[in-house]
Amino acid sequence: MLFALICTDKPASLDLRLKVRPEHLAYLDSLGTKLKAAGPFLGSDEKPNGSLVIIEADDLAGAQAMAAKDPYAIAGLFASVEIRPWKWLIKNPENA
Repeated sequence: MLFALICTDKPASLDLRLKVRPEHLAYLDSLGTKLKAAGPFLGSDEKPNGSLVIIEADDLAGAQAMAAKDPYAIAGLFASVEIRPWKWLIKNPENA
């Protein structure tokens, strides 16, 4: 089952995001095929202010556990994290 992690950074947290980014990217890489897509949301200044991460997990509890292990979450970067079940219909390479 796929889940969308919709993460919003705390205000004025760009320095923290940039500091923790290498560990965050290493964590995402460690998810292997469970990671389907990821990238930052951008503000009007085109600087990152949140993240969208699409992961595969057995259930909501599994998705929550993966989200909690993200170095960004551990560092306290996020003001909020919404985790929603998601179905990839359009341009899903696994359905090609």
